[in-house]
Amino acid sequence: MTTDLPRWERYVAVGDSFSEGLWDAPHGQDAPMRGWADVLAGHLSVRRRAAGLAPLRYANLAVRGKLLRPIVTEQVPAALRMEPDLVSLVGGGNDILRPAADVDRLARNLEAAVERIRATGADVLLATGMDVAGAGLMTATRPRVAIFNAHLWSIARRHGAYVVDLWGMRHLKDLRMWAPDRIHLTTESHARVAQGALVALGLTPDDAAWDEPLAPAPPVSRAAQARADAEWLRSHVYPWATHRLHGTSSGDGRRAKRPELTEV
Repeated sequence: MTTDLPRWERYVAVGDSFSEGLWDAPHGQDAPMRGWADVLAGHLSVRRRAAGLAPLRYANLAVRGKLLRPIVTEQVPAALRMEPDLVSLVGGGNDILRPAADVDRLARNLEAAVERIRATGADVLLATGMDVAGAGLMTATRPRVAIFNAHLWSIARRHGAYVVDLWGMRHLKDLRMWAPDRIHLTTESHARVAQGALVALGLTPDDAAWDEPLAPAPPVSRAAQARADAEWLRSHVYPWATHRLHGTSSGDGRRAKRPELTEV
């Protein structure tokens, strides 16, 4: 394990289900999710402890289903009250799922939040959207994701933010690295993204092969694929569409899993 010394003492994650860690459930589906941000915090704290420093203090305010606006207007101010020196701000994915999403407006809201965080002296960790080429119905969002990513890289350059390049991760192009809902990631993917976050922060990953592609998958018959697609539509697309029709979200009434800074 590498012992690169992280300079950050207080890390707060804000965002949606991606940072909440949906589908990474090492302690069961009824327990709080873990996810890449929690794993990253663990890596940072281990390295601090190994250097004889105080462990990292960490909070995670991310809640599934959140659009970018409540992330930047509610979660970011709450995060800044904790006086962090590192904030991961990842959002906009739920907005981009909507065909009428105004990606330029999303980018303006994101940049305003980055400016606000950077004005405190804290570092910001952003993440691009993922490349959904070949992901069935999700492929329709690819142009919006690409435009948002272009904005995001420009925002990062202007304000000195770090970026986790999810779009460029080779392992994420393999559907086996995605959860059954085809929107969230598996436990292994979350672990790999955490390694990618270390790289984004200028640290050496613990696993040099963290982004190596998987071995080729065995072929799947058309009938088996059709059954899988039908199950996906029934179990995941229909409930999501129902939420949209009723103007509700999977995160309604849900509180952040780790609302206060605590030692890792």
